[in-house]
Amino acid sequence: MRLISFNPYRSMGIPGVQYIKPEMIFRHKSDITEADWILYPEYWQVNSLVYGLKKRIFPNINTYHLGHDKVEMTRAFWAVCPENVPYTQIFPSTEVYIQQVLDEFTFPFVAKEVRNSMGQGVFLIEKKKDFLQYTQDNSVLYVQEYLPIKRDLRIVYLGDKVITAYWRIGIEGQFHNNVSKGGSISFEDIPEGAIKLVERIAAELGINHAGFDVAEVEGHFYFLEFNAMFGNQALLDQNLPVGKIIYEYLLRQDIDPREPDKPFPRAS
Repeated sequence: MRLISFNPYRSMGIPGVQYIKPEMIFRHKSDITEADWILYPEYWQVNSLVYGLKKRIFPNINTYHLGHDKVEMTRAFWAVCPENVPYTQIFPSTEVYIQQVLDEFTFPFVAKEVRNSMGQGVFLIEKKKDFLQYTQDNSVLYVQEYLPIKRDLRIVYLGDKVITAYWRIGIEGQFHNNVSKGGSISFEDIPEGAIKLVERIAAELGINHAGFDVAEVEGHFYFLEFNAMFGNQALLDQNLPVGKIIYEYLLRQDIDPREPDKPFPRAS
């Protein structure tokens, strides 16, 4: 199996990978054309690889497109599991919609930047001044109800299954639970219902590489978001053979013309 990767760090442990710098993509067109899989392209490369060069990529195009921003992600969740999405409104940042948010939501609520991760660009809005500051910096309003939680779940889905899950526990008095923000992790008492929910929705949306963030409120699970390029520290701490898992998943894939990133036959 011929593999090319544009990210050596994320490809560690996968045998037989040729690394190419992302900016060299078109200088190595012949190598890319001959490869069976292209691993971890950057987002700007995806359309050229899939639609131009007809290559299979990992993570797949579903993962890239749906994970690119929170608006696309949330609309996909609304389509398949609306009951598992916190109450959310998405509007252009105009005076009319700014006022609508202020009329509709009670403080505190959450506002997010549509393209960010690791807890960056997620704000607890406790007063009108906070929200008006957010609106000045964002052309899209992504506003969500505040969930009364002190921890959330990170559930890692790789290939076609969940490979690990853990609680992210925020520092006392802090809004964010992210490990990058100082949160701690626990692998104890992971609810099976959350695992099953992620496996069902990931399969339904065709996602094959994501860290899902899930909140539990009174026994009900809510998707906060998913990160296509999630942090690996907890996986390393568990000594999970991520490279081996990815390699075996790629070996299992049958070429199916219904797959969105299958190499389509070229015109003769």
